[in-house]
Amino acid sequence: MATQVLVVEDDDKIAPPLVRTLEREGYAVERVAEGLTAVERIASGGVDLVLLDLGLPDIDGLEVCRRVREGGYVGGIIILTARDGELDRVVGLDVGADDYLSKPFALAELLARARALLRRSAAVEPAAPAAAAPAAAGLRVDPASRRIWVDDTEVAVTSKEFDVLVLLDEVRGAVVTRERLTSDVWDENWFGSTKMVDATVGRLRQKLEEAGAPVQITNVRGVGFRLEDQADA
Repeated sequence: MATQVLVVEDDDKIAPPLVRTLEREGYAVERVAEGLTAVERIASGGVDLVLLDLGLPDIDGLEVCRRVREGGYVGGIIILTARDGELDRVVGLDVGADDYLSKPFALAELLARARALLRRSAAVEPAAPAAAAPAAAGLRVDPASRRIWVDDTEVAVTSKEFDVLVLLDEVRGAVVTRERLTSDVWDENWFGSTKMVDATVGRLRQKLEEAGAPVQITNVRGVGFRLEDQADA
């Protein structure tokens, strides 16, 4: 089955050539021009990647991103925008975007980022729900199925959040540098702001705290991050 890409773009000069380019690459592509329509379409399921413009005619693209993440969408989101300010970039990452491209952008770069994100978003579906039940209490990270549990409750995370947690969990108690996170989770040639790492870690930290995970992610200033077990109270 072809990978499903949703293009959320109201500009008729940008959307049609973008859709054609994606279709030539073998993707199944849908295009919507309004934010509320996008929220409804994503909620209906089956969308693997969202290319999301910020300047939509009804609700802002940031609000679209916020709503679909709150609704449990864990697929990839790449923001496409004519805004180029650092504030917009940081806010976009805080509400759950995985990547960010400023217009005008090269289609080759967009396709490369989409491929990288989709590779990391690919999940292995469990054979049956019973097979996914965790065997032990506490935090469990399963790289094979790309799933996370706290006790017997599964925690929904994005592909980037999962990859960050896998690296931290592999060396629990030791520091993982920002450079390694950037290289391994995004791409060794990725040149965006390091705030991408901070925003992703921040969202992951919040989700683990809300789930009651007996761990904490500690920021080691100037170096990176460390996943630590919390002592019982």
